[in-house]
Amino acid sequence: MTTKKFVYAFEEGDGKNKKLLGGKGANLCDMTQIGLPVPPGFVITTEACLAYLAQKKKGLDAELMGQIKGAMADLEQKTGKRFGDPKNPLLVSVRSGAAISMPGMMDTILNLGLNKETLPGLIEQTQNERFVYDAYRRVIQLFSSVGLGLGDEPFDDVFDDVKKKYKAAQDVDLDAKGLREICDRFMQVVQQKTGTPFPQDPYVQLEMAVEAVFRSWMGKRAVDYRREFGITTEMASGTAVNICTMVFGNMGNDCATGVAFTRNPATGENRLYGEYMINAQGEDVVAGIRTPKPIRELRPEMPEVYQELEKLRHTLEKRYREVQDFEFTIEKSKLYCLQTRNGKMNAAAFIKTSIDMVNEGLITEDQAILRIKPDMLAQLLYPRLDPEAKVEILTTGLPASPGAAWGKIVFDADRAESKSKLGEKVILVREETKPDDIHGFFAAQGILTSRGGKTSHAAVVARSMGKPCVSGCENMTISYATREAVIAGVPLREGDVLTIDGTTGNVFQGRVPTIEPEFVEDLLVLLEWADEISELDVMANADTPEAVKKAKKYGAMGIGLCRTERMFNQPDRLPIVQEMILAESTDERQASINRLLPIQREDFKEIFRIMNGYPVTIRLLDPPIHEFLPSADELIQEITHLRELRKTIEGMATLPDTLRMLDPQLHERYSANLEAITLGLEELKNKHLAETLIEAKEVVLRKVRALAETNPMLGHRGVRLGITYPEIYSMQIRAILEAAAEHIKSGGRISPEIMVPQVCTLEELKWVHRYVSQIHKEVEKKFRIDVPFHFGTMIEVVRACMRAGRIAELAEFMSFGTNDLTQATFSFSREDAENKFLPLYKEHEILQHNPFEVLDIKGVGRLMMITMEWARKTRPDMKVGICGEQGGHPDAIRFCHYIKMSYVSCSPPRVPIARLAAAHAKLTEAEFSLV
Repeated sequence: MTTKKFVYAFEEGDGKNKKLLGGKGANLCDMTQIGLPVPPGFVITTEACLAYLAQKKKGLDAELMGQIKGAMADLEQKTGKRFGDPKNPLLVSVRSGAAISMPGMMDTILNLGLNKETLPGLIEQTQNERFVYDAYRRVIQLFSSVGLGLGDEPFDDVFDDVKKKYKAAQDVDLDAKGLREICDRFMQVVQQKTGTPFPQDPYVQLEMAVEAVFRSWMGKRAVDYRREFGITTEMASGTAVNICTMVFGNMGNDCATGVAFTRNPATGENRLYGEYMINAQGEDVVAGIRTPKPIRELRPEMPEVYQELEKLRHTLEKRYREVQDFEFTIEKSKLYCLQTRNGKMNAAAFIKTSIDMVNEGLITEDQAILRIKPDMLAQLLYPRLDPEAKVEILTTGLPASPGAAWGKIVFDADRAESKSKLGEKVILVREETKPDDIHGFFAAQGILTSRGGKTSHAAVVARSMGKPCVSGCENMTISYATREAVIAGVPLREGDVLTIDGTTGNVFQGRVPTIEPEFVEDLLVLLEWADEISELDVMANADTPEAVKKAKKYGAMGIGLCRTERMFNQPDRLPIVQEMILAESTDERQASINRLLPIQREDFKEIFRIMNGYPVTIRLLDPPIHEFLPSADELIQEITHLRELRKTIEGMATLPDTLRMLDPQLHERYSANLEAITLGLEELKNKHLAETLIEAKEVVLRKVRALAETNPMLGHRGVRLGITYPEIYSMQIRAILEAAAEHIKSGGRISPEIMVPQVCTLEELKWVHRYVSQIHKEVEKKFRIDVPFHFGTMIEVVRACMRAGRIAELAEFMSFGTNDLTQATFSFSREDAENKFLPLYKEHEILQHNPFEVLDIKGVGRLMMITMEWARKTRPDMKVGICGEQGGHPDAIRFCHYIKMSYVSCSPPRVPIARLAAAHAKLTEAEFSLV
């Protein structure tokens, strides 16, 4: 029987199999095999991780441990060192690595193999006692924090205490004596916290370290990260473990460690970008324990190594056809590459590098489009700080992740998460961030740290999220105990407001004004490429001329949904609408409607002018009309208050006579004032508290009660409203067609579409079509021109889906209103579902997504497919779109492309996202499956 292989040496692993070896492990194998300077090592597969997690017991399987020991023996042969040998010890690092890069979300342990027996041999071998004790204190802390679950805090406290004792400003200022004392005290911490001594057997250390990395796959920060970034088990399942021979950047001043990008991850500029530290280990750079130097300063310090780094960056980009984020160590002036992965960048940098790499011949236009996730474009649509704002800079740190944000100061991730859930905007302020802070990153608007550089944990994670970050703000001190910070001499408490600008590194006290973002030229080029590939048109949901202008600016190919009721909510229009609703006769209602007609006509005319020939789909009035009136509770409260106030004022009218009777002298002193007050109150009563005014409120209350429905979303709305109040729909139809006629007369082009909501039967559609036909004839006669238009319906009622073939006899287009269709399909009330049980459904994976945010392809999607099939049997050229909220989601767009829909329509800011997603849908159509 063949034993399953769980361990692969770097020389034998398949560099393309990231699902098995993880991204880091696969790349280490690949780099080794093309001759790059990678220290020897091996990979334990993701399958081994899943098998370990499934067994639910401590200890690695004997077969797996046997394979690991065999691989360690091979390492001993390659290096000439032995694991646990007192004279010539082999030391290794143990690192995680999933198929999808998750920076800092899982665990790493360095210098494994050091113990009391191997310490003297390594000191003798290196003749560097300080280096050896520095390495030893690191393995004790890392192993105890990760393998024993003790966390960093007790060790950080000891480290800070010893630094104070020896007056060491930074860790590099401690000599061998100080580091030896730290090691001894670290051992005491382990004994006190666990009741057992620190493990000395190297293979026990190794087994526990591998287990810890496996367990970290299900750690809170890793789970939160996967959920936030939508990393499914199909994309990455389990973590690999990479065992690599240690090379040391902390053996002296001819040693260094660093993190570099082949291009600038903040701007996309094509030059080596990164940071390094002399005499340090790799975790020092990403942890932000001290502020590193920019990579350009390595050129004069180690010119030959710098040239090797330049050569390495070009090799990596040519090999992987992607911007690379790589870690390196310099040991005694020799360069080693410890890992490489695709660089995490913000959207602007992704776009610039895409255009540049196409121009350089590294990738094709199709590859350029596919390397940018559509949702990333949202980062470019956020406001930025107003350059005209007159504000003083409080301090300046390192611009670690671009963008601007303001919020209340919080000093820990848990507080950030709880405040965010209450709807508060927060800025997470820390000395440095750690992977355990990931939930705080998700909650915060931005991150500010006093330590760390542009490749620190805070910077890398913030950039991947598109969140602003300012790091290395060295004139900021924080007291976590008192929850206070002092920035540039200014004391600030938790809850005070800060603004940070991650593009410049500037920090401001208070809130700074922002301005709307502008499209960058590179994005326009990329979206032009996308439009050439896409088969779906991308339209916008926009209800006012202002929103329509924004939609066109973002590249909308039409307006897929113009909700006419949104036009009624403006302050100058709402009173007219309320008059129309409260009218007691058809004539009174018509008088109000006649006042609304020119207002609606001008709105439509302006929208047609802006879109000038692009299709504009106008939905006739949809919501129940009582939504335009105050609620019954509000009216009752107001009427009760007015009556009580009137009664109080009437009682105060006797105040002068009462005062004259009780205290004539006091009355004489204040009589003039009392008369003025009494007259004022009488005027207030007559003007605002007259019985007729209160009665008018009561009339409104009676109307509201008369219009009240048990379930208004399934009640008197949409086409039902148009049939019972035909004058309302007639006015809107006339406004649309007259606006179209006037625009044609002015030399413009039009493509109006009249859409009827909530239709469930062809007969309803016929009823409204009669109004349209009659009014169309009248308008054409009045203006003496042809006025083209299309007539169609929203599909949001399940019966309409089932009768799509019949409805298509009259409807020239259909648009899925997936918000209401989802409610009807699931029998969920959205408000109740989202507030009560949907979060639980997601948590327990009863549903994978909130169906009101992400289109339910397996249920609602199937209904859509049936509808389109039957409708196109009747009318083969039927134009079909989606205008529900889910229409702008990339997964929904991919589905809509698959079922050959004509267009998607979404909110204006999501139009660029949808344009890119439509291109992705076309380029990846062969991979799509409904299963």
